[in-house]
Amino acid sequence: LDGSRLAVFHLPLFVTSRLGLLLDLARTMKIKVLQRSEQDYVGGSGGITKQFKNPDPQLHPFERSREYQRALVAVKMEKMFAKPFVKSLEGHLDSVKCMAVARRQGAPLISGACDGELRVWNLQHLTCGSVIQRAHTGFVRDVTVSPDDTHVLTCGDDRASKMWALDPETWSLRPEPVSIYHGSSISNSIDHHWKKPLFVTTGDTVDIWDYNRSAPLSSFEWGCERVITSRFNPAEPALIASTAVDRSIGLYDLRGNTAIRKVILKMRSNAIAWNPMEPLNFTVANEDCNLYTFDMRKLNVALQRHWDHAMAVLDVSYSPSGAEFVSASYDQTVRIWSANQQRSKDVYHTKRMGRVLCCHFTPDSRFVLTGSEDANIRVWKAKSDQKLGTLSDKEKKAAAYREALKTKFQRLPDIRRIKRHVHVPKMIKSIGNKRKIMREARSRKEENKRKHSKPGANPHVPHKKRQVIKEVE
Repeated sequence: LDGSRLAVFHLPLFVTSRLGLLLDLARTMKIKVLQRSEQDYVGGSGGITKQFKNPDPQLHPFERSREYQRALVAVKMEKMFAKPFVKSLEGHLDSVKCMAVARRQGAPLISGACDGELRVWNLQHLTCGSVIQRAHTGFVRDVTVSPDDTHVLTCGDDRASKMWALDPETWSLRPEPVSIYHGSSISNSIDHHWKKPLFVTTGDTVDIWDYNRSAPLSSFEWGCERVITSRFNPAEPALIASTAVDRSIGLYDLRGNTAIRKVILKMRSNAIAWNPMEPLNFTVANEDCNLYTFDMRKLNVALQRHWDHAMAVLDVSYSPSGAEFVSASYDQTVRIWSANQQRSKDVYHTKRMGRVLCCHFTPDSRFVLTGSEDANIRVWKAKSDQKLGTLSDKEKKAAAYREALKTKFQRLPDIRRIKRHVHVPKMIKSIGNKRKIMREARSRKEENKRKHSKPGANPHVPHKKRQVIKEVE
């Protein structure tokens, strides 16, 4: 090129056709390129750069060992930061016999004492909102709340069941009852229907009451001297489960106005609670230091036997999630259980707490309420190492990661040993050791009997079935 003329090269025909084809492809082709934004690499808080991880296991040969160490640290941190006690609600002058929480709003707690006193507590501020000195003559045996949280029903030693008006704004009770229902015997328990204006009381008989009638609609009696407690099924409210002093657990149906079936155990049951998420299952607190979970369709064998208490179990209550329940015992301890596990998850006790007579979960499943003989109501965390207050997103993710690690490695010996380890009073520890020796001796004796007897003469009976004597329909 000399600047004045443009040189034109004559290319062969096949070269020009190839170039034209390439130009046509370039016009129609979509080319994908890598495009990165700076916002994808900057964290939401503090400008922390995000780290991307390749999940290829070939690049992380020691991943399982690292996760095991993190799980070991997580389960140790759970024990180190365990502070379950929140506060003690003082005000009662006698033992706290019963308690109930509002079914919808959840803020008011109603407690009854052995001197006939009734108190309403505001759980938001942990203060007492209302006091009725002489709600009943003698003990306040039981208390319950209506489904709409407008009325409180109580029963006591004066053979009367009383209905009180509850103000949802001030969390207070009117000084005089709205209605009084007189029974033929002292009522041990009271429970409200989950939908209708009905409630049930238990004494010499199981009585069904209506708001607008002074006499019971129907009474059930099934060959026992006295009924201890009864509860409506939350999913099928027409079903009632009860326990009696003749060691029986009975089921009643309001639709047919008849008793369905009952099972007789070796020792009597002090309390009963339905599982809110598995409405066919219920758990009873027994005098033999155990709790038993039954399926109402098959009462000849228990689904689970929950054993850890050292003395009689006095009360049981399920969490709204149905995944766990809390039990109160005569051995001055409170235990939290998984619904499908035999051993307790955690045990709560204090040096000054007396025998625990009643217990209850809060509606959000975060706290446990207990009433004891030392006239105190104690508030506990449902998860002992849970941090109270607002958590950041980073803290929530870290806690969820630790829980996932503990679940993943929960069957390994060291993690299982640390998670099972709890400090209990010396009395409970010594009783547990003695019972362990007795249990091992009994099992050795049964095994020796089977070895030196004819085949089938001494069959093995599982613990879930040993407590059941017979089922009656």
